[in-house]
Amino acid sequence: MPISELRAALLAGGRAAFDSDHAVSGHLPMGELPAALMPAAVLMAVTIEASPQLLLTRRQAHLKRHAGQIAFPGGRMDPDDVSPEATALREAEEEVALARHHVEILGRLPDYTTGTGFAVTPVVGLVPPGLPLRPHEGEVAELFHVPLAHVLDPANHETRTGEWQGRSRRTFVIRHGEREIWGATAAMIVNLSRRFRL
Repeated sequence: MPISELRAALLAGGRAAFDSDHAVSGHLPMGELPAALMPAAVLMAVTIEASPQLLLTRRQAHLKRHAGQIAFPGGRMDPDDVSPEATALREAEEEVALARHHVEILGRLPDYTTGTGFAVTPVVGLVPPGLPLRPHEGEVAELFHVPLAHVLDPANHETRTGEWQGRSRRTFVIRHGEREIWGATAAMIVNLSRRFRL
C-alpha cells in the first residue's frame, strides 16, 4: 500500500476526528460503562517506505493491566497533556524511544472504549523507517513491525467470541506469523482498514 493512499484515506475528512459511522466502538452496554472514562491515547506509527510497516509492542508479562498483550505505544493522558496527540507522542517516547520530531501526525481515528474504563484515541502518524527504537524495559518486552497491507486486509480480520466478566463478547483477531493481535489493538486496526472503504 503506497503512502500516498494512506495519506489520502486519512486526510479525506480533514485532520480532525474521522467519521465514526462504520467504526468498531468497543462500547459496553449502557449501565456497564464506568461512571467516568479515563482518557488515553495510542500512536499508530506507520513507516514511510515502499511497503509501509506498522509499529507494535508486546507488553511485559508482569504488568497489572494487559500483561503480555500486543499493543500500540500509548497510555492514559497526563494532566499536562494538551491533546491526545501530545499523550500519544509522549508515551511513544517513553515506551520505545520514538522521538516526537520524527512523527508526522495525520489525524485521529474514533475513540475506542475498553471494558477496563478507558476511552482511547488512536493517533495515526508517519515515521521514517530504520529509526533506532528501544523498548522501555519495565513496560515493553519487545517492539516489532508488521506489514500495513497485511493487517489492513479484511481477509485477515477474524472474529472470536469469548466470555468476559460473565458475558459473551466478540473480539477481532489479526494473525501475522506466530503472533495474534486481538482486542482493542485489533479493533483499532480494523477501524483504520474501514477508513479505506468508506
